[in-house]
Amino acid sequence: MKTVYCAVIALLVSLVAVPNSSKANTNKEKETTTVSEKQVTIQYTGYNENSVVFRVSFDNPTAQKFSLIIKNEAGDILYQGQYNEANFTKAVHLLKEADEMNPTFVIRVGNQRIERSFKVNSTSSSSEDVVVTKL
Repeated sequence: MKTVYCAVIALLVSLVAVPNSSKANTNKEKETTTVSEKQVTIQYTGYNENSVVFRVSFDNPTAQKFSLIIKNEAGDILYQGQYNEANFTKAVHLLKEADEMNPTFVIRVGNQRIERSFKVNSTSSSSEDVVVTKL
């Protein structure tokens, strides 16, 4: 009788333990796939009187969650956003605070990072044509 009692207890323990261990291994999050340099495009598209404009594109076929981070030359974060679009495109307007700026664009997926840095020099000149007529 003692052997049957021990066998029943062992069976109950194994039945209770097996479902818990299988639940612990079920992870519903998407696996992170490798991101390549070719998937990220960052282009200078122009300027206006107060800002420099870049177009950021990320081909993200698995629609993974990713971050777009833009830093200045001192490493300060100018912009940070999270997205999960498959075909991401965003126009970014950076304020011209100086004649020279060095923005760095970072696309981060999990622990992978793709960085692109730029050097922007702007010179402004104003010319005024003045015509004086004698009356």
